[in-house]
Amino acid sequence: MPELPEVETVRRGLEQRTTGFRIARVEVCRSRAIASPTEPSAFVAALESCSVGQWQRRGKYLMANLRHSDGSDGGHWGVHLRMTGQFLWLEQEREPCRHTRVRFWDPEGRELRFVDTRSFGEMWWVPPGVELSGVITGLKRLGPEPFSDAFSATYLREKLRSSTRAIKTALLDQALVAGVGNIYADESLFAARIRPDTPSGRLKRSQVEALREAVVQVLEASIGAGGTTFSDFRDLTGTNGNYGGQAWVYRRGGEPCRVCGTPIRRDRLSGRSTHWCPNCQS
Repeated sequence: MPELPEVETVRRGLEQRTTGFRIARVEVCRSRAIASPTEPSAFVAALESCSVGQWQRRGKYLMANLRHSDGSDGGHWGVHLRMTGQFLWLEQEREPCRHTRVRFWDPEGRELRFVDTRSFGEMWWVPPGVELSGVITGLKRLGPEPFSDAFSATYLREKLRSSTRAIKTALLDQALVAGVGNIYADESLFAARIRPDTPSGRLKRSQVEALREAVVQVLEASIGAGGTTFSDFRDLTGTNGNYGGQAWVYRRGGEPCRVCGTPIRRDRLSGRSTHWCPNCQS
């Protein structure tokens, strides 16, 4: 599933390609891709003739403001890629694959195409004057952004203080910090030298501070590399993310640790594959 760096990479691509993009025509190829309004035809009617403004990211959600041709507010367009959703920018006509879910064209025939193999990705139209979280309800459950002042060591200590759940499990909770998933939880815990199964409430102050710094640094490094591609992620041009080749532990089970040479372990923790070094994270 795309995590914060991959979604941020997509946001930047959309910002570059579609700011000012006037939506002349929309085709919904699979109605399940439209979460709101209930009728896909209402989604089409709302977006057609609108121009796309600035894209924002909140956790793993993407939102763009829309403007009608007369300059009036057209509401917001929301997107969640889920497991395998991706956008493709096409300058010329290309036959759609069977996983194409929604298509958007400008007056010159350029196309923004949403492709989703697993079909879990969703889109919303939020009418003008309506709170985004009133329609995209998942926004209500998100914790602070990792790069925000709200995600401080003090905040993290307070949230973890009395928790008995494993720190890896805690990091996957979007209510604790928005956007971190399995890849970057493993990488951050390695960078902070913390065992993934450590009860959250037992972490020392110095460990919490190190973890907060590690989360930020690992995410920044991955954004700089264009995200991680282990299976489906591509940017708008179809290019793979490059962070995967730099990973310290993720998907390196059985391989030697890049720091100490100890074989990386791959365990199951809270139903998720977890990769860690028994020596560096002892």
